[in-house]
Amino acid sequence: MHPPVPTLLPHSLLSHRYPTVPEIRASAGRLAGRILHTPVWRWQTGVIEESFGGTGDVWLKLELFQKTGTFKLRGALNCIDALDAAERARGVVAVSAGNHAVAVAYTARLAGCSAKVVMPRHASPARIAACRDLGADVILMPDVHQAFAYGSDIARDEGRSMLHPYEGPLTALGTATIGLELMEQVPGLDAVVVPIGGGGLCGGIAAAVKQVNPACAVYGVEPFGADAMFRSFRSGQQERLERVDTVADSLCAPQTLPYSLALCRHFVDDVVRVTDDEICRAMLDLFRDAKLVAEPAAAVATAALMGPLRARLSGKKVALVVCGSNIDAASFAELLGRGARVREGGQGAGVAAAAARA
Repeated sequence: MHPPVPTLLPHSLLSHRYPTVPEIRASAGRLAGRILHTPVWRWQTGVIEESFGGTGDVWLKLELFQKTGTFKLRGALNCIDALDAAERARGVVAVSAGNHAVAVAYTARLAGCSAKVVMPRHASPARIAACRDLGADVILMPDVHQAFAYGSDIARDEGRSMLHPYEGPLTALGTATIGLELMEQVPGLDAVVVPIGGGGLCGGIAAAVKQVNPACAVYGVEPFGADAMFRSFRSGQQERLERVDTVADSLCAPQTLPYSLALCRHFVDDVVRVTDDEICRAMLDLFRDAKLVAEPAAAVATAALMGPLRARLSGKKVALVVCGSNIDAASFAELLGRGARVREGGQGAGVAAAAARA
């Protein structure tokens, strides 16, 4: 038995109107030439063949090939395009564990405005260096909660525009372009599986998918150590985490926020969770079978297909969103090693994962 999922929110409860298909197409047109139309790849070998025996149809939406290495560029560009000349002159500020910060630094340089990015100290050194190389002023804080608080202070005190990593209609319009691309690239999908940090990616994609094909299910996936959306789906209200702890550092949103939560509850069928061990094994599977260097966040959809969604999606035509590749070589090798140990553990690892979900 799966826990009950809240019924769809009425449209009136969204704090802003959700993205419509014409608006998503218009956003895609505005972004054209500055973002990449990322490819899809049908996964037919290795773990898919072993696990599903040729039944079903699994596709990867390879957003990890996007400029700046993740999907974040779509939302950041959409947000900065909406600023007027005076707002651009005052500059922008962003809070992020890394990927959104890199996208904002890149976007600000394109727009000719200054950027401050506030990041937790544990953020990847490679991502911190990338932000500085792109000209952003990087400020490090002890944890993600303090980073968000300090970013808000900067926005208030300096008059900078906050480019939020996951909240708001402009961000959702940007991420919705992924869903629109996917539905055109792979017609007839039964389900789309999307990573969730704060919900901006999943909500935007789901808005596009469900309006193009209402019969296509959309599942969000979170790590157990950063599961604010899962908790919000079950409680029906915004949830705040006292602590986040997962190898998928790009998914460490400390809380759900009104617009992204409402968008996900309106369009997403269910949210499931995966363990860090399952994520590491999925990274190994993506590397072994597809030769992809997927960061942990980009492997959670695969982990869900092989774990909590396996029975529901067996024999279905499914797309997995592979959202980013910003990871340094040493960390990637370490996590692949962990994935290999999990794979060798076999049944024991499966039992542990099931116990965590119970």
